[in-house]
Amino acid sequence: MAYDEYLEERIDRMLQEKKTSFHTKKMMGGLCYMVDDKMCLGIVKGEVMARIGEAVYLKALTKTGCKEMNFTGRPMKGFVFISADGYDMDEDLEHWVQLCLDYNPLAKKSKKRNKQH
Repeated sequence: MAYDEYLEERIDRMLQEKKTSFHTKKMMGGLCYMVDDKMCLGIVKGEVMARIGEAVYLKALTKTGCKEMNFTGRPMKGFVFISADGYDMDEDLEHWVQLCLDYNPLAKKSKKRNKQH
């Protein structure tokens, strides 16, 4: 299992309760939640990947379990990882989900890649 299925159920429930239209995609070794065709948040192994934007990025890094997202040796500004101790309680997970939803309308869509044959 590449990601935590119980965490998936919790996030699904929260998004449904907020009446948020979303779909999921398997990517980056985990599961990505797409809202308005933009990456909103995800699950990578046992962590939440949150796209929260640069405006709240530094403050978020002071929260329990939150760390910069770093795949390539360079942190991705506006994206963070949250470990289990930062989302264990529903109200904590709710906080992260809401930050992602708040930023989503401001986020840019990724460019579609032309597939070459």
